[in-house]
Amino acid sequence: MQHQPRKLTRVARLFCGIGFWLLIADTRVHAQQSFTLEQVMSAPFPSNLTAAKSAPRVAWVLDEQGKRNIYVAEAREFKARRLTAYLEEDGQELSSLQFSADANTIVYTRGEGKNRTGQSPNPTSNPAGAEEAIFQISWRGGEPQKIDAGHDAQISSRGVCAYVRDGELWLAPLDGKEKPEHLIVRGTNSGLRWAPDGTKLAFVSGRGDHNFIGIYDVSTKTIRFVAPSVDSDSTVDWSLDGKQIAFVRQPAVPRDTPEGYFIEPDRPHPWAIWVADPATWNAKEIWHSGKELQDSFPYMANDTGGGVFHWAADNRIIFASEQDGWQHLYSLPVEGSGAPKLITPGNCEVEQWSFSPDGKTILFNSNCGDVDRRHLWRATVDGQTLQQRTSGEATAGIEWSPIFLNNGLDFFYLASNAAQPGRLFHSTLSPDTATFEVQPEVRPHDFPSSKLVLPQQVIFKSPDGLDIHGQLFLPKDLRPGEKRPGIIFFHGGPIRQMLLGWHYMYYYSNSYAMNQYLASRGYVVLAVNYRSGIGYGRTFREAPGRAGRGASEYQDVVAAAKYLQSRADVTPARIGLWGGSYGGYLSALGLARNSDLFAAGVDLHGVHDWPTDNWDGKNIPPELTKLAHDSSPVTSVDTWKSPVLFIHGDDDRNVYFAQTVDLVARLRERNVHIEQLIFPDEIHDFLLHHSWLKAYHAASDFFDRTLIVQPTPSKTVIQ
Repeated sequence: MQHQPRKLTRVARLFCGIGFWLLIADTRVHAQQSFTLEQVMSAPFPSNLTAAKSAPRVAWVLDEQGKRNIYVAEAREFKARRLTAYLEEDGQELSSLQFSADANTIVYTRGEGKNRTGQSPNPTSNPAGAEEAIFQISWRGGEPQKIDAGHDAQISSRGVCAYVRDGELWLAPLDGKEKPEHLIVRGTNSGLRWAPDGTKLAFVSGRGDHNFIGIYDVSTKTIRFVAPSVDSDSTVDWSLDGKQIAFVRQPAVPRDTPEGYFIEPDRPHPWAIWVADPATWNAKEIWHSGKELQDSFPYMANDTGGGVFHWAADNRIIFASEQDGWQHLYSLPVEGSGAPKLITPGNCEVEQWSFSPDGKTILFNSNCGDVDRRHLWRATVDGQTLQQRTSGEATAGIEWSPIFLNNGLDFFYLASNAAQPGRLFHSTLSPDTATFEVQPEVRPHDFPSSKLVLPQQVIFKSPDGLDIHGQLFLPKDLRPGEKRPGIIFFHGGPIRQMLLGWHYMYYYSNSYAMNQYLASRGYVVLAVNYRSGIGYGRTFREAPGRAGRGASEYQDVVAAAKYLQSRADVTPARIGLWGGSYGGYLSALGLARNSDLFAAGVDLHGVHDWPTDNWDGKNIPPELTKLAHDSSPVTSVDTWKSPVLFIHGDDDRNVYFAQTVDLVARLRERNVHIEQLIFPDEIHDFLLHHSWLKAYHAASDFFDRTLIVQPTPSKTVIQ
């Protein structure tokens, strides 16, 4: 008994000591916090902007803290009006908005596709289940009417909705007078496109190692395939008069060709544009790419929202290409032998584009002249006019998703800046018309715009001499000579780019909010645009040795840590890192290879072993499989010492949950401090707003504990 007070005193001293340092650290780290995570993530997020072809009407989806609804507006006031009444946060997406030909009906998809076991996302674990289904709703409002289960809906000028259900084609009249009609076509079908007069439907019929372009004739109820071959055809579009179609053809490759986006050896992916006449079924190639790597199929054009090509006015095809090392638009005359004309020149990239109703004018956004933002430009399809429409100079703005109204003069777009998340704006091509925000009333009154920091553009060198761009978030109350813990953020993709303001994608808008929140808590935060991301040219994006080919972008991870360590305002021994998806992969790789640089990390649904999650990889030889494995965090777990928080939804369709299961098991064997936050039935891009809040609260709390006082190794702590 005599020794008990001494023992208690020792314990008391230990906790008093920890409490003392926590108090000091908290004073340093949290002194400036002036808003909550709930506040900075409270702003609604607009998306899916679309316009009617026959009336001055526009529609969009607004995600208000997980409650997703369709809003509409029309000339002249363009006052926003909520059309649907989904007032509960049920985790069901709204997407693929489309107006009927008379602009009196909107068709949309609710829910998302099935996983490998045939189940649609159901993040609330609703016993009734969930499904991906197509609905229609009147412009005037009222109760939405379900058309059928499915997606990829396309409305004809005659009021018939074509769509895909489980890879098969279906037709349903919008007036509901007839039951949906099943078109039986072998293969997995997609890419539906109606002819302008509604008499024919073109589509892509996937057959595994080859694809056909099919055309369904409504009057004869027959299907024919256009110039069938052993090659893979895709991306079909009709001429404006409906007399011809154009499509992409990619040549077949030998059966033993290694395939797998993240691990296959770099090789050219040639492609060509073909044109066909459905009246005669004659088809011909009108252009093909070169044999160089940079002239490969521009898959990024599909990913970022512009599309590979469009049939425009004056019988021209506007297509995307990286033949000069940057994603640009080219104008190709369908008839004659004219060469494609570059219409968006510069060492910059075009990302999203749309056309005026007459097909003569293009509105697009790019980072030309402002590499870490996006601004709007106007070009004519003949390449004679190129004009910047927005500059963001006054607000350091970022603009995206431009669309024309039916008059070809008014247009809408979404925009943000460093302080304000995405909002909807109306403008016009007339020089004397002011731009105005369409829906300012939805902005929360306590959104902390004035309390956010202005991220600074920083550029630092990677060990091999590559320039790496980042955005630096400095705490507002940071004093000269003071040192703070640092946190590095890595985006996913990897074909993404963080910007000097609120992002145009929902996932990364949330990431930007989190980085602002961490800065408000006193951390010096650095968001890194590592190689293999977009915005800096094809050579940067397709860097040799990236991903499972050697993880060459890890040089940028180390360079980011060295950059923060070199700053006078960062404590070198207290640097954490976090990221999601590909960013989770890089965060895990940093902790595995360099726990001496990174004191703690948060890994959201990251890839941990390329060979077991390589996205349809096949024919990968043993030496490349080994290289991919060696490029993965799992091969460096023996040097992983720093604590880590894993966050993952177990219905993830992008990065399989097994990736986290496996790595956690390996780290447990090595007595690494592990914490985990698992969301049953959540997917990759969390569908529930409160899942994001819970994840980010857990991450912030984890950094507060691990970057202030290092925890001792322990068993898994479940949050």
